[in-house]
Amino acid sequence: MIAHVYIELKKGVADPEGENTKKALQLLGFDGVRDVRTIKVFRIELDELDEDQGKRKVEEMCEKLLANPVIHNYRIEIG
Repeated sequence: MIAHVYIELKKGVADPEGENTKKALQLLGFDGVRDVRTIKVFRIELDELDEDQGKRKVEEMCEKLLANPVIHNYRIEIG
């Protein structure tokens, strides 16, 4: 089983990398770029056959290591 975990900063949390990328795109002539936010994606392969059990394991991984609940939101896709 493969899980994709998408981790992004919560609304209102500063994203300096996204801001710098937005400025660089505008300097390169890409008009109309309103906002750029960074997002981290983890691809996790599990030896789990049960989708619900696999998702619970990945949620625990997010809560213990992958995401900081104070500043991050995360989304899990099992495929």
